[in-house]
Amino acid sequence: MEPTGFRREVASWLADNLTGEFARLRGLGGPGREHEEFDLRLAWERHLAAAGWTGLGWPTEHGGRGLPLDDQVAFHEEYAASGAPARVNHIGEQLLGPTLIAFGTPQQQARFLPKILAVDELWSQGYSEPGAGSDLAAVSTSAVLRDGEWIINGQKIWTSLAHVADWCFVLARTEPGSQRHHGLSYLLVPLRQDGVTVRPIQQLTGTSEFNEVFFDDARTPADHVVGAPGDGWKIAMATLGFERGVSTLAQQIGFRRELDDITTEAQRTGTYDDPLLRADLTRAAIGLRVLRAHALRTLGRPAGPEVAVGKLLWAQWHRGLGELAMRARGARSLTSDGAELDDWQRLYLFTRADTIYGGSDEIERNIIAERVLGLPREARP
Repeated sequence: MEPTGFRREVASWLADNLTGEFARLRGLGGPGREHEEFDLRLAWERHLAAAGWTGLGWPTEHGGRGLPLDDQVAFHEEYAASGAPARVNHIGEQLLGPTLIAFGTPQQQARFLPKILAVDELWSQGYSEPGAGSDLAAVSTSAVLRDGEWIINGQKIWTSLAHVADWCFVLARTEPGSQRHHGLSYLLVPLRQDGVTVRPIQQLTGTSEFNEVFFDDARTPADHVVGAPGDGWKIAMATLGFERGVSTLAQQIGFRRELDDITTEAQRTGTYDDPLLRADLTRAAIGLRVLRAHALRTLGRPAGPEVAVGKLLWAQWHRGLGELAMRARGARSLTSDGAELDDWQRLYLFTRADTIYGGSDEIERNIIAERVLGLPREARP
């Protein structure tokens, strides 16, 4: 298929700009590797912003370029294919930005959207708690309105990149005595204040991109609630819908690169001679094509069964890829030189979490069954 003019423009700009000090960023960052050259990746992201490569799908009245889905897909695919580094502003640009465009007040949009586009403020997502992970409706972090401010108390966990973020959008219970999906609000909370403590969590990979975040009388202005107080569940679910958009196609380009590299590693180590491994690598390639076809057919569609299963599909596929990496490496996958893990060991260990974070597979299936398909609720204690 002949590439479009826009796709050629993206590829050309990336080739011209991933040079000099930015050249060493190729392939860096991403899940389990967010610590890699973070400051330089932040500088790269601001370079992207200055050239107009952020907010591609945002409406022009909010500072974006208002590009159609085809062009957004082309950008994300070319970005990933170029080996450009993992983005540091994904949560702000791809999650909060569209949420504020859809539900924010004009004042909130004017305050926050320009700084997201320019990568002047970084964001994190305050959803999960020790007692409310995949079952998000069980959140207990509370906020009360007092003297023109929300006073927030509680704890969030698995908060990606909170240790480098300036702000966090927090799902908190603002109606005392409310339960489950009711009485929740979606608050915009500054993290650099005395009432907030961020503690990185060291993972199996030795890295620490997830965090515990403690709120002890943390404060944010009364008008930093998105939607009306009590509308938090609706807003939070809308944000999750934005999370599973065009950027998933770039994710799949990264998956393709990992699969190709694992195949090359198997050929190098001799494990490719195993017909069972070759068959499983072939199945993985077919599965990746299915993921792409599924993503393309659900782009821009409202939430439904097809959209809802997307996370289940890629999480299972990627966890299986981590296992293939170990088989391709053979016995060497079991040893380390005592320093850092190699790329394949890190991939294997981190993909153990793919079917847990963002909603465990078991909870995801219940949500799809009960709320999307309308099946009877599972028996609960």
